[in-house]
Amino acid sequence: MIIQGLMEVLQPMTILLVAIGTVVGIIFGAIPGLTATMAIVMFLPVTYSMAASEGISMLMALYIGGISGGLISAILLNIPGTPSSVATCFDGKPMANKGEAGKALGSGVVFSFVGTIIGIGLLVVLSPVLCGFALKFQAYEYCALAIFSLSMVIALTGHDMPKGLVSAVLGSLLATVGLSPIDSKPRFTFGLYQLNNGFALVVLLIGLFAIAEVMSFAESVRKGQNFTVETDYKIKGAGFSLKEGLAQTKNAIVSALIGVGIGILPGIGGGVSCMISYTVSKNTSKHRELYGTGIMDGVVASETANNATIGGAMIPLLALGIPGDAATAMLLGGLQIHNVAPGPLIYEKNGVVVYAIFFAMVLSAIFMMLFMLLGMRFFVSVLKIPKNFLLPVVVVLCGIGAIGNANMLFDTYCMVAFGLMSYLLIKSKVPTVPMILGFILGPTFETNLRRVSQLASSDSFWNHPIFCVLIIAT
Repeated sequence: MIIQGLMEVLQPMTILLVAIGTVVGIIFGAIPGLTATMAIVMFLPVTYSMAASEGISMLMALYIGGISGGLISAILLNIPGTPSSVATCFDGKPMANKGEAGKALGSGVVFSFVGTIIGIGLLVVLSPVLCGFALKFQAYEYCALAIFSLSMVIALTGHDMPKGLVSAVLGSLLATVGLSPIDSKPRFTFGLYQLNNGFALVVLLIGLFAIAEVMSFAESVRKGQNFTVETDYKIKGAGFSLKEGLAQTKNAIVSALIGVGIGILPGIGGGVSCMISYTVSKNTSKHRELYGTGIMDGVVASETANNATIGGAMIPLLALGIPGDAATAMLLGGLQIHNVAPGPLIYEKNGVVVYAIFFAMVLSAIFMMLFMLLGMRFFVSVLKIPKNFLLPVVVVLCGIGAIGNANMLFDTYCMVAFGLMSYLLIKSKVPTVPMILGFILGPTFETNLRRVSQLASSDSFWNHPIFCVLIIAT
């Protein structure tokens, strides 16, 4: 299966799609407001007619390119292109102000590559182990896992735990629309046959992220944006010396491990991992007083961690079918469209596609480093394109994606409704990530809870230690 997966990725068409996906992902990551998630949303309908390995490889390339591209605007504009690059601003822009923009960009790109490769390595090692462990899961364990994952996401929303709870419950309620999982009784369909199968995950995600972002931009379009794109920089080689790179070895390894660990936790993402790794790097440094004034260490910590989070977030997605962040939730929709069912049996049922994903991620990481080091001026020039030219194209492609999901115009109405709902939630400062997890895990929880209720009289929960551990941890 490993060789077959490699051969799938080495097909000329797959290599071309990975290259295109990486470039487009970098562009989306570089432009503030256009995220990796939005890139996946836009190009998901493009993959409908592709083979599974080709389509999913392109989506993975968009993911890796989108996360990596955020460092460009973070360093040159002091505006993070994606939430994952927030901490890169802390030292990236000060380095640019000191005339070290090339060094900041070069170190960010190279250590983004390092973080991605470490994350992929741990993904390859840990996902089969987690799959083997998950084979022991029955109704009790899946029920407890759903509760544990949701509680973790709600707890990590910070000071707004009640709002996180509201968001998760709302997502779970949306998942109840359609036929009930065991007895197929219609619920909340209001006589509309289009709702018999419930709301599609892809449609919900398009509305929550892409349409809501367009609405937010439309609100602020009259305010104008005053920023200057820094173009006076040079990148010679990687932008830094071999000695400087080797001096960051410990920083990079620790940051990568933090990134993978945070990525495994459901619903958190690179925005948190880059902040935590930056803080850890600063607190353990011998020259912590220099952080924030423009040093390479801060850029390395942030970019290594947020790219390592990619591999970490893929671990629960492939092994358990639980996305680690918003982008992997979108990838879950992509896997489902191509009839790849994530879960403990994914290696047995779709082993070739899984190994193709691994090799495609490595190929995309290599393309990302080469394209960003050699074509940095092109990506910087893209920052000057007004978003009012880009976002109408986003809306059109999102509409195509919604219709293409099930060939129903009704899905576009749902997409707009979800976009409006997400916009109102954002204005109310209610996080949307718990809603996604609630929508995905709601059916899992309900189905297994009903099974548990039938089994309780003959099979006590005391016979399921994993269930007990997860409930206690919750």
